[in-house]
Amino acid sequence: MNTSNSPPPRKIFRRLSIVAGNTVQIAGLAVASTALALARSTHSKPAAVVAMLAAWLLLYFFCHGIAHWAVGRLLGIRFAFYTVGGTGNPEGYPAGMRWVFEHLPFFGVQTEKASMQKASPMSKAIMWSAGVTSSAVVPTLSAFCAWNAGVPGSKLFLIFAVFWAIGTLSSNWRSLTGDYSKARRALYSS
Repeated sequence: MNTSNSPPPRKIFRRLSIVAGNTVQIAGLAVASTALALARSTHSKPAAVVAMLAAWLLLYFFCHGIAHWAVGRLLGIRFAFYTVGGTGNPEGYPAGMRWVFEHLPFFGVQTEKASMQKASPMSKAIMWSAGVTSSAVVPTLSAFCAWNAGVPGSKLFLIFAVFWAIGTLSSNWRSLTGDYSKARRALYSS
């Protein structure tokens, strides 16, 4: 029972090494790219729509954690392992969707404590911001590419993707546990 005002801890399903986590995420991104290429080139309208949706979904799930890792490594931050588990920002979703997002397999990445202590506040803020920003921008770009290629249904899907991205950024910005909150705390803790 959680008696404090803090949200319940994120549900973790599995831990992965950095190498294993990066391998899985890169494979997911590669499959997403292949699906997007298929959506753009197939002559079957149903197959094109399914491929477009699959590309967006795969990008949504596989770009977040690796964006934290890649940007963090560029800024000198080291990481211990990946986690796979429900969202760390459950209050960012409406009540009906909250349970679903607490049980979906999102990648998180655990920083090394000593590395974070050495990192500048700006480096920490940029690293924290990279994940949710990529979760909003990268899948939306795939919807834009599908629309630009004339994939059936892509105009409506692009509108959906833009609204989803705005909702992702907005809910994370307002959240006390989201990545943008962590970025703000990093900047103001200096």
